[in-house]
Amino acid sequence: MTRLALREKFALVIPTLNEAENIETLLSIVQNVLEPLDINYEIIVVDDGSCDGTAEVVRHYTETGDHVRILSRQGEKGLAGAVIHGWNHSDAELLGVIDADLQHPPDLLPLLLAAVADGCDIAIASRYAAKDGVRGWNPMRLAISRASTWATLPFQRRGLRVKDPMSGFFIVRRQAIDGFSFEAKGFKLLLEILVRARIFSAREIPYRFGRRRAGKSKAGAAVAFHFLQLLGKLSRDLFLRPSPQ
Repeated sequence: MTRLALREKFALVIPTLNEAENIETLLSIVQNVLEPLDINYEIIVVDDGSCDGTAEVVRHYTETGDHVRILSRQGEKGLAGAVIHGWNHSDAELLGVIDADLQHPPDLLPLLLAAVADGCDIAIASRYAAKDGVRGWNPMRLAISRASTWATLPFQRRGLRVKDPMSGFFIVRRQAIDGFSFEAKGFKLLLEILVRARIFSAREIPYRFGRRRAGKSKAGAAVAFHFLQLLGKLSRDLFLRPSPQ
């Protein structure tokens, strides 16, 4: 795919926390993927006070590269909050997010953009839509991930259930989320968008989850705690959720 029938502006947010070893490579790959599409786009790196020089690497990159800018948050943490912060600082109609650790394949961006160009409210890069999407995971990690995914089923809308509701790589139309407030401290923004926002059509694009090349994973007890908090909030909101019109 070398061109895309897409008139809307696209903003891709990359949340970072100590990703100096990965971010320049990712920015270069993303731009190499997006440039041939001949679309109006911007890449927004939102850094949450990295202490390894991540922000400096991005600023150096912006000196020679177009379409890239950085926003630095001080005293604030949370992947979802960083993503929302980036989206709020863009006028783009199509809003995306990709992890900075190179585990999400940027080559999927044209397919995700094609899905929203085709009329979908949201396009999701899905580990579980692919047969080997999580190949190489140890049994414990796989069991926890599967159990967490199953736990979301009661909250997803009938007819709109997706296989990977906690993906961190997706594109959503701004009009689908305008007016909603999402949990800034959490890590599972997609799930909340699917449950609470004006999402009436979704498409999953299968991919294989890659290995982290450098840096440390942010997964841990905090991620699990905020996930449980989110499920609790969604439980309270479940019976108040309006039916699709």
